[in-house]
Amino acid sequence: MAILNKIRQKTVVLILVIALALFAFILSSLFDNKDALFGKSQDVVATINGKDISRVEFMSLVEQQQQQMGANATSTQVMNRVFDAKVREAVMEGQFEKLGLSIETDQMRDILKNALSTSPEFLNEAGIFDESKLKVYIDNLKSTSAQAYQNWVNYEQQLAVGALQTDYFNMVKAGATATLAEGELDHKLANDKVDIKYVQVSYSSIADSTVKVSKSEIKDYISKHKKSYETEASRSFQYVFFKEEASAEDEKNIQNSLKELLNDREVYDENAEDKKRTEIGFINTKDVEDFVNANSDDIKYNDRFLKKSALPETIADTIFNQEIGFVYGPYKEGNYYKLSKLVDRTTLPDSAKTRHILIPFIGASRAPADAKPKAEAEALADSLLTVLKSDKSKFSEFVTEYSTDQGSVNNEGRYDWFAYDRMVPEFRDFAFEGKTGDLGVVETAFGLHIIEVEGQKGSSDMVKVATIARKIEPSEDTNDKIFRDASTFEVNLENADFATLAKESSYDVRPMTAKELDESIPGIGNQRQIVRWAFEEGTDVGDYKRFTVSGGIVIAQLTSKSEAGLMSVEDASVTALPEIRKEKKAKLIMDRVSATTLEEFAKAENQNVRSSVAINMKNPTISGAGNEPMVVGTAFGLNEGETSGLVKGNTGVFMVQTTKKTPATELENYQPFANQVSTQKLNSVQNRLYNALKEAAEIEDNRANTVQ
Repeated sequence: MAILNKIRQKTVVLILVIALALFAFILSSLFDNKDALFGKSQDVVATINGKDISRVEFMSLVEQQQQQMGANATSTQVMNRVFDAKVREAVMEGQFEKLGLSIETDQMRDILKNALSTSPEFLNEAGIFDESKLKVYIDNLKSTSAQAYQNWVNYEQQLAVGALQTDYFNMVKAGATATLAEGELDHKLANDKVDIKYVQVSYSSIADSTVKVSKSEIKDYISKHKKSYETEASRSFQYVFFKEEASAEDEKNIQNSLKELLNDREVYDENAEDKKRTEIGFINTKDVEDFVNANSDDIKYNDRFLKKSALPETIADTIFNQEIGFVYGPYKEGNYYKLSKLVDRTTLPDSAKTRHILIPFIGASRAPADAKPKAEAEALADSLLTVLKSDKSKFSEFVTEYSTDQGSVNNEGRYDWFAYDRMVPEFRDFAFEGKTGDLGVVETAFGLHIIEVEGQKGSSDMVKVATIARKIEPSEDTNDKIFRDASTFEVNLENADFATLAKESSYDVRPMTAKELDESIPGIGNQRQIVRWAFEEGTDVGDYKRFTVSGGIVIAQLTSKSEAGLMSVEDASVTALPEIRKEKKAKLIMDRVSATTLEEFAKAENQNVRSSVAINMKNPTISGAGNEPMVVGTAFGLNEGETSGLVKGNTGVFMVQTTKKTPATELENYQPFANQVSTQKLNSVQNRLYNALKEAAEIEDNRANTVQ
C-alpha cells in the first residue's frame, strides 16, 4: 500500500516522463525519415510552382516514353525527357491560367482533324476526314482497353497543350515588334563609324606567376558573381576498371583455331570402321556456305558478288586478283580474326532495268489477306508467263490486274536502272546474271515474280568471297585471372591507399565527378549504379565498392562530396583565377602610368601607336586587338582629336584617340531596319521565352529520392 501511495503522489511526474519518451521516439523517427520531417513525400517526383508530379503518373509516362524511344535509350535519358516535358507543361500551364487560355470542344475537334487528316482509318471513301469514324474508334478503345483509352486521352492532352503553347507564343510574338526609332538605332549602330589611334598594353605582358591570388580573394570573387558559380550537388570518385579482354595468348589461340580449319584432317569417329574419318577443310570444301555458317561467329556466308571497292580494305588488294580457291588469313579486322576465300569471279552489269508482276501466296512476306495457296499462285504465274512469251504487249495489263507490288504498279511494274545489291538475291541474280530480253518466273520471300530484263548498262569485274570470322574475346582462364586481380585489389584496399596500390600494380586510376542524376561514366558507359552508390546517405569519403559491369569489374572509391550551392574555391579557381589576375594586372599597369598622350603612353610601356578604321558599335572589333566593346564605346564618346584616359579592355589596358567620326547616312524611311529588329526579336522569343519562364519558376526536383 505504501508503494501504491507513492506512485499516486508522483503521477504527474510519471506522465511527464512517459510523454517525453514518446516525443523522443517520434522525433527520432522523423529525423530518420527527413522527407517526412520536411513535408516531402516519396510519392512526389517534383513540385513545380506548387504543383506536385506524382511518382505513379511519372513512371507511367516513363514507360510510354521508353516504348517510343526504343531499347537503345537508357532509363535516365527517358526519365529526363519525361521530366523536362512535365516541367514545361507545369510552367506553361501557370501562364495559361493567368491569361485564361483554354481549348474548347470545337477547337479540339479542329486540332484532331488537322492532326489526323492523313490517317487512313479516319478517312471516308472520298479520302476526307470523317469525325464519325474517329468517334467509333474512341468508343472501341473505351470498351476494349482501359490502358489504350488512357493513352488516347494523354495524346489529346498533348495536342491541347501544344495548341495552347502555340497560341501563347503567338500572343507574345504579336507584341515583339520594333518601332521606327529602334530601326533607326540599329542602322546607326551598324553604320556610325570611327577611326582611331590606340596603344594597348596586353595583360599577357605580365607573367601570371608574378600576380599572387589568395583563397580569400577567390571567395570574394565568387560572392560577387554568385550566379556564375552556383552548382548542383556532385560526388567525385576514382575507379579502376578490370576489363575482360582477350590476352595475347587468347588471340594466338584464336588464330591457331582458324589455321586448323584450312586443311583436311583426320578426326575420331566411333561410328567409322577404323574409328577415323577425314574432315574436309576450308581449302577443299565444296559446300562453302555450310562450312562458313558452321564455323563462323556472328558473320555468316554472303552469297553475292562484290566489286573491289566493296571489299574490306584489309583484303581487297590481296585477294581480288588471285585465282579461285585462294585463301587469305588469319588476319585481324575490328574485333575478329578472319579467313577469307575467293569463291568465284565474274563480270556483271553495273545496273539493270526490269519490269515484273508480283503474285504473292499464303505464307509469303507481306502477302495480302486474300493471297492464294502457293500451288494456285504457281499455276497463275506459269499461265501468265506462257501468254507473255508470245505477246509481251500484255505485260502492262497483267501488272494492273495481278501485281501486288504497289511500289511499281504505277510504273507498269518497272524498276528503272538499279544497282546490283538493291534487290533480294533471287530477283538480283535473274536481272544481272541473265541478259536483256530474258523473261521468267522467280520465287522470293515476297512471292512469285514474273520478270523481264529490259536493259543492262556498264560492266565490272566482281568476286564472291567466303569469310570465316572468330570473335576476339577472353578465354575462361583470362576471365578467371581478371576476377582474381580485382578481388586481390579490393582486399588489399583495406590497408592501403587507393592510388598508391593501383600504381604499384600498374592499374590505370580514372577520376570522375558526377551529378546526382548522371549515368554515363567515360570508358565504361551507362553505370547508374555507381553514381547512385556515390550519392547514398551511407557512403562516406574514402569508402570503396566493387561493381560488376558490362565487360568487366569496376572498383570505385568516393573521394569528395560537394553539396548544392556555390562552388568550392578549388573548383571555381579554374575560371575565377584568370579574371582576378586580369583585374590585378590592369591595376598594376594603370598605377604605374602617368602619361596623358598616346606617344607618352607608348614610350613608357615600349609599345607602338596603332590605327584602326571604320569601327562600328554593332561589331566592336579593333584591328589588331580583337573584340573590345569598352574601348570602342569610349572612342564613340570622344570628340574628333580627343584622347581618352586609360581604359580596361578584354585583352589589356588601352589609351585611345578618336581621329575621325563618320555618322551614318540619314534615311527617309527606317522601316526595313525596324523589320530586321522585329525578326530578331521574334526569333529570340521562341528560344528564350520558355527558358526565362523556367528560370523564374520554383522547381523542386526530387527524382533522385523517388526514382532510381
